[in-house]
Amino acid sequence: MKKHSARVAPLSSYSTQVLTCPVSEGEEGSDSHAETPASEASGERSQCQSCAGAALKVLGGLLVVLFVSSSWVGTTQVVQLTFQSFSCPFFITWFSTNWNILFFPLYYSGHLVTTREKQTPIQKIRECSRIFGEDGLTLKLLLKRTAPFSILWTLTNYLYLLALRKLTATDVSALYCCHKAFVFLLSWIVLKDRFMGVRIVAAIMAITGIVMMAYADGFHGDSIIGVALAVGSASTSALYKVLFKMFLGSANLGEAAHFFSTLGFFNLIFISCVPLILYFTKVEHWGSLSTLPWGYLCGVAGLWLAFNILVNVGLVLTYPILISIGTLLSVPGNAAVDVLKHEVIFSVVRLAATCIICLGFLLLLLPEEWDSVTLRFLATFADKKGEDHGEELTDSSAHTRSRSRANGAVSIPLA
Repeated sequence: MKKHSARVAPLSSYSTQVLTCPVSEGEEGSDSHAETPASEASGERSQCQSCAGAALKVLGGLLVVLFVSSSWVGTTQVVQLTFQSFSCPFFITWFSTNWNILFFPLYYSGHLVTTREKQTPIQKIRECSRIFGEDGLTLKLLLKRTAPFSILWTLTNYLYLLALRKLTATDVSALYCCHKAFVFLLSWIVLKDRFMGVRIVAAIMAITGIVMMAYADGFHGDSIIGVALAVGSASTSALYKVLFKMFLGSANLGEAAHFFSTLGFFNLIFISCVPLILYFTKVEHWGSLSTLPWGYLCGVAGLWLAFNILVNVGLVLTYPILISIGTLLSVPGNAAVDVLKHEVIFSVVRLAATCIICLGFLLLLLPEEWDSVTLRFLATFADKKGEDHGEELTDSSAHTRSRSRANGAVSIPLA
């Protein structure tokens, strides 16, 4: 009996296997052999299902990447078209931010369509308001948590629109990609995130691209002002994201929708006085409401809202790195539109600066364990290559011995 006893490993280490004890030859042995093909078949089915799920997730992610990039390119280009007849960037920012109110109603509509267990709007709002704390959203929290993010949100978009009045859409979208490097630097300093040499290199590349972009026109004129505005937009965006992570942490789709709608309400209630002040002080003056380009304004607001929804939905449905790539692809997308439609000619310095910034952005997408993963992959590849080389040597030596025996050769050992 001792001969046939076996040690059973914990279930967690064999969760995909059938646990059987070694048995002697006979009926029990035949039963165990009968179970092996079934277990192998179930394992193959589960593996095929996981592969199919991963493939669908990647395919969905590629579609989301396309939509994210297209919506951001469309937003930037429609803004520049709007400036031809209505050059009031703060009013455009305020009007577009108000559309964030629609985020939660759209999310709740999707909840009613896709979920069997329905919740009333009040129940869903209470559930999603936990992002502000266990007590939900109160007036004190509204002013304490929402006000700073609303101000940063408005500044980010306002500075971005101001930069579009000075630079091409390609330059502004490329400079805005520097926000990824600023997020890393702020997270490293404020949140004490892990230090990574490759991300420091990426941040240096982003700064180098900014300097080259400013140098393209000789550090004077509208170019340097536009670069400063675009970098300011990227900086406030990075501060927004770091503060969100510090005070609110991570959020699911429902909480994100609730937060965006809250930003929209705060903007409508408390920020509406700013466009009026700019109007009466003649800083941003427009005629009657009937003369405003409502088509362009609604187009900008709709595309901006679609971009924010796609980013948050994409983070749930697919891999976050694909969403970042979608934002990066807006640079070549805007470049294609600028060249084909606006006939913009890019200088060598601007192209080099754009490429450096985009390369730094890609380096920032590397995971934290990228170095150890790369070393393990190289070690595995080297071991596999060594095993293949050893098998080739064994096969060749066996073939040589068989040929020597066939020719009547005799191997005589040396004394």
